[in-house]
Amino acid sequence: MSNDFNSNSRSGYRAKRKKTNIVLNGLIIVVLLLIIFVAYNIFASGNDKAVPKKESPKTAQKDTEHKEVKDKKKDENVKKDEDVKKDEDSKKDDSSSDDTAAGNQPGEEASTPEKPDDSQAVVSNGGTSSNVLKTIENPSWKPVGTSQSGNHTPVYSGTDWDEMLNAISYATGLDPSNMTVFWLGSDKSTTNASIGTVHSKDKTQKYKVYIKWVDGQGWMPTKVEELAELQK
Repeated sequence: MSNDFNSNSRSGYRAKRKKTNIVLNGLIIVVLLLIIFVAYNIFASGNDKAVPKKESPKTAQKDTEHKEVKDKKKDENVKKDEDVKKDEDSKKDDSSSDDTAAGNQPGEEASTPEKPDDSQAVVSNGGTSSNVLKTIENPSWKPVGTSQSGNHTPVYSGTDWDEMLNAISYATGLDPSNMTVFWLGSDKSTTNASIGTVHSKDKTQKYKVYIKWVDGQGWMPTKVEELAELQK
């Protein structure tokens, strides 16, 4: 009887141990499967991050064409802006050139009249002082023209000065580039009149010139005295 009990106990122990081994083996298999599954997911996700997504040739081509069109439009806009700026600068330059030319060219009214007729000149020896060699008066002298308007008062600068010199050059025949002003001021004996003393650059020609203002027509010579020495 004792032998039967021991036999039964051994059989139960073996069965229990076998059952435990099955459970352990099953758990080991499950753990291995989990490890494999996790490892697969890690490698799979790593490959996805490492390898960038490739665009299809059609998509890449469309993007390239779109970029080229956009760049082309941008270049065209820049070129248009540059052309517009050039046109504006050109117009400004043309306008500036026109204004400069207009400013440099004397007005028709201020232009010097034709050369006087020397055959009408009345020449006499001497004059208002012993320094005068001869006196010249010419009825063909005319006003030299003016760009000024309104009431006139002699001003010994600017436009009025230039027009006075124009009248003196006209009466003496001295070229403005060869004429030096020794003195130019008011003729106190006559209203709206001036007297100027000038000479050639080599001082071989010396003159005292009387001019008067004609309203709307400018300065007109009335008398020229040839001088022996430079004096007012």
